[in-house]
Amino acid sequence: MLHPMADPTPVLDDLRAESDELDLLVAQLSPERWALVTPAPGWTVAHQIAHLAWTDHSSVLAVTDQDAFAREVEKALAAPGDFVDEGAELGARKPPERLLADWRAGREALSDALRKAPAGARFPWYGPPMSAASMATARLMETWAHGRDVADALGEAPAPTDRLRHIVRLGVRTRDFAFGVHGLPAPWEEFRVELDAPSGALWTYGPEDAADRVTGPALDFCLLVTQRANRADLALRAEGPGADRWLDIAQAFAGPPGSGRPPKGAAR
Repeated sequence: MLHPMADPTPVLDDLRAESDELDLLVAQLSPERWALVTPAPGWTVAHQIAHLAWTDHSSVLAVTDQDAFAREVEKALAAPGDFVDEGAELGARKPPERLLADWRAGREALSDALRKAPAGARFPWYGPPMSAASMATARLMETWAHGRDVADALGEAPAPTDRLRHIVRLGVRTRDFAFGVHGLPAPWEEFRVELDAPSGALWTYGPEDAADRVTGPALDFCLLVTQRANRADLALRAEGPGADRWLDIAQAFAGPPGSGRPPKGAAR
């Protein structure tokens, strides 16, 4: 049976809103505050924004110039452990006003490219090819996650919104991927996931009678799957051994297993 193509417009609109919110947080920062250290080891506020700008640029190439993107993939394969940090470091060396302008231009170019993409098109990436909606979802996830690091460094606590639903859906869909990157067999059975949205709605995934279940706040689930908080500090509950194991290894982003964050109070 053919499934309807996902309309990327809603997630693209939410990506724009998420980016604009982070932009407001950094637009008026002094050079000293751009240099503040974030929870990501070795990364300042500037590194976080530079990484978003670098990834937006790569995404634009994937959508509009696949030969050029293939050359970027070759660079990544040549230095698999360094290319992300190197991209962030190069961008972080720019004057803040230049870095901010580059980030704004890149995310606008990506939004335009994805909105103009033909229905059903798929684009190469560092992992499996992605549709326009999937690419926009991945960019929203990263924007939110790196924005959390920026907010932490600045002592801010942005209020969660129902834009989190895109990250939740991605986190649920990447369950088997998380098991795979840890060398573990993916569970055969679906899990039931029930999460409380910021608006008060209940977001549900999987069969109601599933033996393994995950419940709790949607915000905490997003912090977990983006590895922005340690499970010990979150109000997520697991029922069943498979769900319990998943919460220890959950990862919505591509690449090798992430190192996660230490629990609050642990020595860094």
